[in-house]
This record gives sequence, C-alpha cells and structure tokens, in this order.
Amino acid sequence: MSDRPRLWAVVGATGTGKSDFALDLADSLRASGGSAEIVNADAMQLYRGMDIGTAKLSVAERRGIPHHLLDVCDVRQEAAVAWYQPRARAAIEEIQGRGADAILVGGSGLYVSSVVYDFRFPPRDPAVRERLESELETGGLAPLLDRLRRVDPATASKIDPRNVRRVIRALEVLEQGSATHGAALPDRPALWHPRTRVIGLRVERDDLVERLDARVERMWEQGIVDEVAALRRDGLEEGGTAGRAIGYAQALGQLDGRLTRAEAIAETQALTRRYARRQVSWFARYAEIEWLRPPAETAPFLDDLT
Repeated sequence: MSDRPRLWAVVGATGTGKSDFALDLADSLRASGGSAEIVNADAMQLYRGMDIGTAKLSVAERRGIPHHLLDVCDVRQEAAVAWYQPRARAAIEEIQGRGADAILVGGSGLYVSSVVYDFRFPPRDPAVRERLESELETGGLAPLLDRLRRVDPATASKIDPRNVRRVIRALEVLEQGSATHGAALPDRPALWHPRTRVIGLRVERDDLVERLDARVERMWEQGIVDEVAALRRDGLEEGGTAGRAIGYAQALGQLDGRLTRAEAIAETQALTRRYARRQVSWFARYAEIEWLRPPAETAPFLDDLT
C-alpha cells in the first residue's frame, strides 16, 4: 500500500499561489526520485481561450510538467461537475498507472470535492430540466425558489438564491424521487483514494485582499477585454457557464458600454473577494486538510520531501 502513487490535492482561495505551489511540489517529488503530473480542478480553466481571467499557466510556465484537463471545453459548452468528475478521476488513474503521483490543483470547491471524496451524483432528466427551464422563462426564478423552499428547505438554505442553475438542478433531482438534493458534502465524507493528502494554502485576510485587487488590475492591464471580445466571437454568450465567470461578465459589460473600465474592475474585485471568502469556508470543512502559509511554511514542507 505504501508504495502506491499518491493523490495530492492543492486547494485554497484564489490568489493564494496554488498553481506555483503545485509546480514546486511536482519538482520536489521528482527531486526525491519520484514523478508527478498535475490535474486541473479550476472550473473556468477547463475552457479554451479563458486564460487571462483565470490566471491559467501558459505551456512555457508549466516547467515541462504534464497538465491535464486544461483547455478541454469550448466556451459554448456547459462544463458541469458531473461531467468533470469521471474525467478527472480517469486522468488520475492514468497518471498513477504510469507510477506517478497525481496533483489535483484548483479552488473550485465542488469540483475538488467530487474527486477527493466518494461523491456520487443523482441522475439527470433532460425532459424535467427542459420543463423547469421553460417555467423559468415564463415565470422567473422566484416561483421555482419558493417551490424548493417548500419541498426541501435544507437544500434551499445551502444554495445561493441567485444561482439559477443550482436551483433548477435541485428541483430536477427532487422530481426524480430523491428525498433531498443535498447541495453539499455529507457530514463525514469518505476519501475516494486511500493515499490522499490535502494541502491548503492560506494567506492573512488583508494580504489576500491586496493580492486579489492587484490581480484584477493586472487582468485588465494584460488585456482581458480583448480576450473577451475574441471569445464573444467564438460564442462566449451562448454557453451557460463561461460568460458568467467573474471578470468575463464584467468585461462583457464594458464592451457593451454598461460599465466603464473602472466600474468593471471594481465589480470584479468585489465579486472576487466574496468568492474567496466562500472558498475559505468550503475548504475549512475538510477534516484531512494540512494548512500552510506560503512561503514561510511551504518552503520547509517542500524541503522535507527531497
């Protein structure tokens, strides 16, 4: 058992340096005589062309370390977690079949959880979903949200009431006979892979806010508006996910004249800070997590591996 390749998960809020740490971890594992490959667990980095707004590493920045599940979706596609899970697990099993450790890295909490834990998804029913979407178009979200609150108040309390997709999905599951959608991890989830090690990166709040605000400024300096203009020609607004991503929706607003540059940046900064708080809360529930503060605690951790 001890000789089997491991599954590492590098998680934490956006802006904490997960991508760089994952590269350093892979380098340390190679220096110690092993090998490692990286599997993406950032929902927006699945999309081709969404580079600046997701801080996606370029091929040149990947240090020759194989990366999986980057640029695998068209922006018109809807990359749901139920689509992602089997593909991520297959990539991990292929990596470990080559005798290498797999490093899952990203901050999309549900995507990470779907791989790390024994997390099973209820079936889908396209006909039910289509009917619910028709109800949404004719009556709006409020009646659907009221229905969810009546039939499954516990799930309704866990779902962002503005998240149309999750409200519809919860109702779709309930209409197929499930007592509840759940909308969260079980209280005591079991690990999917027996040799899993979860590393969480955390940064003090004031430092993180400063990093996040600066990161958004860089996105605009690096040309996210031009990136979004090109993606729009590729069908960015036709998909149900990519066009609503933080930063991308605001860049679309700037292109359309609904937001000034300053307003688009400020709105993206506010939403990014809110998203980071949700990420911290999500990963804080992981019983197995080992928290590290970069670089004071990450450097000794990596040194111990070599």
